[in-house]
Amino acid sequence: MIVPDIGNPFFMLMVRGTEEAAWRAGYHVMLCNTQADLERERGYIEDMLAFQVDGLLIAAVSDRSQPHLKLLTRNGVPFVLVDRSVAGLKTDLVQGDSVAGARQLIEHLIGLGHRRIGMITETDVVSTARDRLRGYREALAAAGIAFLPELIVETSTIDPQVAYQAALDLLDLVEPPTAIFAVNNIAAVGVATAARARSLDIPRDIALVCFDDIDYASRFQPFLTVMAQPAETFGTIATQLLLDRLAGRVDERCRVVVLPAELVIRASCGAELSVG
Repeated sequence: MIVPDIGNPFFMLMVRGTEEAAWRAGYHVMLCNTQADLERERGYIEDMLAFQVDGLLIAAVSDRSQPHLKLLTRNGVPFVLVDRSVAGLKTDLVQGDSVAGARQLIEHLIGLGHRRIGMITETDVVSTARDRLRGYREALAAAGIAFLPELIVETSTIDPQVAYQAALDLLDLVEPPTAIFAVNNIAAVGVATAARARSLDIPRDIALVCFDDIDYASRFQPFLTVMAQPAETFGTIATQLLLDRLAGRVDERCRVVVLPAELVIRASCGAELSVG
């Protein structure tokens, strides 16, 4: 299994679901962490081919992973994409409904009175980022709110420090947003840190929502409003799809499983406050 960031609790939970399902089926899991680096990803794929693995699960770095993944096809190694699709590549895939989830998060913020909603995200070569931006824009359009590029900060990768600087860029605008949508829980940590650096209270001064409900999201102060995805289930289902391939139980058609997300409303969105 190859993931882009083992430090992200979402991927840790996904790996746990994978390992449990693989173990029950008599398989061992080798885990590789690309740190969202394409060269490292290619190196790991070449290693997996050298080790003659039976199959591979991969949360790809981005659309630019396509040439690496075609190495697997050429060598007859079955694989399943998890969490992220890769443009132009048709294969088995387990992903969340990022478009609908993002749309629902933004609709919730709009319902609370927000009109200037910032977003911190990765570039559009990452499918989850691309889909969540699409959901963001659809929610604004449905509410008759103009899309303002100045409220979107795209970064090449997401970690707390990068998200911290991105949040400062939003908070330091002449007319800053009243709410920020963080593309994932890692980005949300950076936003919260930036708010403290600017002596802003969440949610009184700035509302915050994000994707993924991991353990510390429910203990974070203030409690995070999130779009929860069943991370372990991603791993479990992807493993079963791969096992089916290995057992010859499926034909050549590609199977795509889209898992719905659930809006979990907590204090960080300011649901009990009104926007002035």
